Amino acid sequence: MSRSEADHSVFFHHNGHDKCIYLVIYVDDIVITGNDHVGISKLKQHLSSHFQTKDLGKLKYFLGIQVAQSKTDIAISQRKYALDILTETGMLDCRHADTRIDPNVKLVPGQGEPLENPGRYRRLVGKLNYLTITRPDISFAVSVVSQFLQASCSSHWDAVIRILRYIKGALGQGLLYEDRGHSQIIGYSDADWAGSPSDRRSTLEYCIIIEGNLISWKSKKQDMVARSSAETEYRAMALATYELIWLKQLLQELKYGELKQMQLICDNQAAFHIASNLVFHERTKHIEVDCHFIR
Repeated sequence: MSRSEADHSVFFHHNGHDKCIYLVIYVDDIVITGNDHVGISKLKQHLSSHFQTKDLGKLKYFLGIQVAQSKTDIAISQRKYALDILTETGMLDCRHADTRIDPNVKLVPGQGEPLENPGRYRRLVGKLNYLTITRPDISFAVSVVSQFLQASCSSHWDAVIRILRYIKGALGQGLLYEDRGHSQIIGYSDADWAGSPSDRRSTLEYCIIIEGNLISWKSKKQDMVARSSAETEYRAMALATYELIWLKQLLQELKYGELKQMQLICDNQAAFHIASNLVFHERTKHIEVDCHFIR
């Protein structure tokens, strides 16, 4: 395997007795995990006999992500990464904000004076995107400011600063994973119909929870203009369904316990009835293939 191929590699081994070993390789770092402790010890001995390696013990820090482990749970966060962003931007001593975005301000292209250094805006938004790995609470706000990378203005910069002020008030926030004694998979979908004032496109959102632990989430602006709130919510359901199917296939490959029937929860009654009703009504034909896909 070449170095470029090994930069982002994941390996999985299953010995047929409910014992698994997972390897994540990034450049010169290797993370080994699994429930086959004997196999892990043999693997480390094999690697050390063929390569010059150093065992750093339990995982504590990897690619900007801090990991804290106990006997019952694992917590991940990017506190140091967030501190580095605040330090770089001179916001370490700023006053914190209670919300990540101003609900009374709708950002549009060309709002305010063009920035003299748009590259700084793009770099900062890129770092905030990486911070969403452990901070789903800022995903929507970051997705909004990411829409103005090509022509950023002063109002867009102010929105980014507000996100930084919110991060300052919640530096240690992250994700907690623990064994809750079940393998239930639940997806939640939602949408903001015609929420963008510039093109009236909607924002679709979903999150997937396994055993009560948040695993996957997304906030994405729709590619087309929806003609009704039912259509918007239905497309959000389709996006969540894609993710649920992919996660189910992944968990099956990882030999993850007994998978029960997955649930998809939506708060729009019209979209719910379209999904439940086998009759494809005339007024829903513009939704195209999403209706058939979810069924």
